[in-house]
Amino acid sequence: MGAARIAYQIAGDGPPLVLIHGLSGSARWWRRNVLALAEGFRVYTVDLIGFGGSRGRQAFVLDEAAAHLARWSEQLGIGRASFAGHSMGGFIAADLAAGFPDLVDRLVLVDAAALPIGRGYAQHALGLAGALRFSRPSFLPVLVGDALRAGLWTVVAAARQLLASDLTVRLSDIRAPTLLVWGERDRLVPVEVGRRLQEALPGSRLEIIARAGHNPMWDRPEEFNRLVLEFLSAPAGL
Repeated sequence: MGAARIAYQIAGDGPPLVLIHGLSGSARWWRRNVLALAEGFRVYTVDLIGFGGSRGRQAFVLDEAAAHLARWSEQLGIGRASFAGHSMGGFIAADLAAGFPDLVDRLVLVDAAALPIGRGYAQHALGLAGALRFSRPSFLPVLVGDALRAGLWTVVAAARQLLASDLTVRLSDIRAPTLLVWGERDRLVPVEVGRRLQEALPGSRLEIIARAGHNPMWDRPEEFNRLVLEFLSAPAGL
């Protein structure tokens, strides 16, 4: 694993919070959350290698993503931070919390693809179609634009790596307090995955957002922001 350049943006001031987007995405997927979260936190939105502003420099490798983010965090002197990851970004955030526990204060996993879904490529494609059906129309141009920027090969290669990966045995290494946020109508990573993840992470809390799909931070931003801010701002141990 060589050095990598990661594009990022910063908003607000306070304890650090890093937002990690999902497959085919970019930092733009957090557009409806950054301002609210930045009222109490110094928010870093990153573009994973191969996506958004980090595309074209190096190929995306799922197994290396957490280590790249750990190195990026250390180089910026961020120190111990909270991390929120959506979908594939949830996988990466959980991998980071398991492998680099000293860097992770609190963990937010959003419709996280952190456990095997038990689907082949065809079934996953059907799940994606179902997820698009419940997406807000305003999100589709963002989704399509980011997928085109990343390129078909990057998106397909990342999806194959994700479907072939399993974090189950590493979840017991996570020590950070964890909030699980799920969209009630998620057809890509169903709520059942969130319930299994809650069982695998003792002490974690699962919040299901009604009338939200695979992207609850976009579908229901006010509810999402409230849940995340309450969790991150709660005294330790609560």
